[in-house]
Amino acid sequence: MPDLVKVGMADYKVGKAPSTLISYGLGSCIGISVYDPHSKVGGLLHIMLSDSSQSRATDNPAKFADTGIPLLVKEVVAAGAVQRRLVAKMAGGAQMFAFANTTDIMKVGERNAIAAKTLLKKMGIPILAEDTGGTCGRTVSIDLNNGDYFVKTVDKGERKI
Repeated sequence: MPDLVKVGMADYKVGKAPSTLISYGLGSCIGISVYDPHSKVGGLLHIMLSDSSQSRATDNPAKFADTGIPLLVKEVVAAGAVQRRLVAKMAGGAQMFAFANTTDIMKVGERNAIAAKTLLKKMGIPILAEDTGGTCGRTVSIDLNNGDYFVKTVDKGERKI
């Protein structure tokens, strides 16, 4: 039976087949996977916020897209992946609460998705699939045997993207 490795909030894990990486309870957070299909090495990052420069100092780079994604890529490559072969999938970034007079400051999920997409593109890592936005929380997992990325929601059940 493959290992099920849990990725907490503002956390990341790197592994190899036959492991599966899973992160529960993504609301406005984003679950970003990077995967090398040749080496079957990948990682899953659970970011909370888009930009570390917009927050107080933190010793946890996995909390932010701008610091977490480069860290994840570095660790996946150190584990045996080749950066030019990496592909990404992502889900999350929901607007979990409705506010009257919603301003951009309240659109945390949308900002997280934009930041993740922008940085992955800049790093030359194609995004093969995504399930972002909406108003529903998600649980995500990546099967490191084949790179299958599953998204589970209350309203849609579990599906592969």
